[in-house]
Amino acid sequence: MAKTRGLLLCNLGTPASTDVKDVRAFLKEFLSDPRVLDMSPIGRWMLLNLIILPRRPKKSSEAYAKIWTDEGSPILVNSREFAKGLAQHLGEEWVVGLGMRYGNPSMEQALRGLIDARVDEIVFLPLYPQYALSSTATSIERFEELASQQPDMPSFRVVKNFYDHEGFCGPSAALAGEHLQDDVDHVLFSFHGLPVHQVQATDPTGEHCSKSSNCCDAICEANQNCYSAQSHVTARRLAASLGLKDGSWSVSFQSRLTKVPWLEPATDKRVVELAEQGLKHLAIMCPSFVSDNLETLEEINMQAREDFLASGGKEFSFIPCLNARPDWIEGVASIVMDRISE
Repeated sequence: MAKTRGLLLCNLGTPASTDVKDVRAFLKEFLSDPRVLDMSPIGRWMLLNLIILPRRPKKSSEAYAKIWTDEGSPILVNSREFAKGLAQHLGEEWVVGLGMRYGNPSMEQALRGLIDARVDEIVFLPLYPQYALSSTATSIERFEELASQQPDMPSFRVVKNFYDHEGFCGPSAALAGEHLQDDVDHVLFSFHGLPVHQVQATDPTGEHCSKSSNCCDAICEANQNCYSAQSHVTARRLAASLGLKDGSWSVSFQSRLTKVPWLEPATDKRVVELAEQGLKHLAIMCPSFVSDNLETLEEINMQAREDFLASGGKEFSFIPCLNARPDWIEGVASIVMDRISE
């Protein structure tokens, strides 16, 4: 009898609706994670309950309302469509489940579904191309915690990242190529931001990360788990595949939250800077996301677009995420197959 495997896909999550109460519940779960707000428990409680939760849910609710679809949250709609397409592509020897790190469908529900389907092995795939403590690590920790609680848990494998895998980079370059026009002056690869100290924490030597201006130029033992270094690798691969000349593309980081130092340059400042330099046509791609969400649809395609045009730019091209593209579905299948063949 053929071996049956389960594939558990994990994305970040979404509020259940645009209602303020649902947004508040999502933010509370998300920001209560010590991997996300990695500060003292008292400091986290005070920041969350005295500053963020009294103010942010209403503003975030309004932002979510701008991107919400008739089917629901874009990240959930796109993730479900992707999971369905991947299940069809992998065939009957695989059972595909989808769980969100925060919110619903939960990772626990998705994992239990795979176990109840009596799969012989599970591959856990966090849908974050670049490894980060506040996304990949917390998702893996949660999965392993849930796995340890299941008396009938089968063996499992984990995909840690895929920032330089052709299954990700190939479809990403193809996607960008379909949206880039000949008159684009500059391509900005905007990655989700991280506090600098979280990136430094992945350097076991303590002697490499942020110690020089070229610390992200190549992957080495010290930065093999560095989010910034992996992001730069992804950007360089995409720029090379697209035939972009030096100076016609750059890397930035978006979605800052706290006031501690974050990775730079900041996307919101960079788009204004590029417009003020006289660039007329800017294209932005977000290669740290595989599904469109609030950060891509509202923060980039709305806010960044408005800032660029208001600062003198003339045309703004938004490159969407991979979502449920057929070549991305095939790419993830190759990523998974490579993992089980190791």
